[in-house]
Amino acid sequence: MTRYRIAAGSTVDIEAHSSVHPIHGEATGIRGELDVRLDGGTLDLSGPARMRLECPVSALRSGNPLNDRELRRRVEADRYPSIVGEAREVTEGSGRGRYRVRGDLTFHGVTREVTGEIAVTVPGADTLLVEGEQTFDIRDFGVTPPRILMLRVEPDVRVRIRVEATRHDGDSEV
Repeated sequence: MTRYRIAAGSTVDIEAHSSVHPIHGEATGIRGELDVRLDGGTLDLSGPARMRLECPVSALRSGNPLNDRELRRRVEADRYPSIVGEAREVTEGSGRGRYRVRGDLTFHGVTREVTGEIAVTVPGADTLLVEGEQTFDIRDFGVTPPRILMLRVEPDVRVRIRVEATRHDGDSEV
């Protein structure tokens, strides 16, 4: 098993829709690790694979300070400072380099089981690139979408991850 740590520059992109305009956000500062085995540029699923990502809510930025402040207030960022995703099961996906992931997502103090598909590529000997996209209904996590005057935010939010992970020095193949 080899441990990879999330590298700087990894991003979470968020897209929501309102009655007035689309809302885009991005977060950097993602932390986490992946414990995986590789076999010829793909994940070796003969043993368990472990993945954990943590995104600080304070890192979410839309470019509009008013929207950012309202988001942090609504999701109670002081009380629930992180969004955490942990994979419990990784299996073959729809094609080479694609994997079905089942795990838990914790947001706003609520943990829900989620299933989705990710793509994993190996751009270098010590680097993994993980990309995926999923749509979530924020009401499932106890968050009421904002409604301010004529502006109504839809509850479905599309989340895309682009995570680069580098082999952690000191870890070795087991």
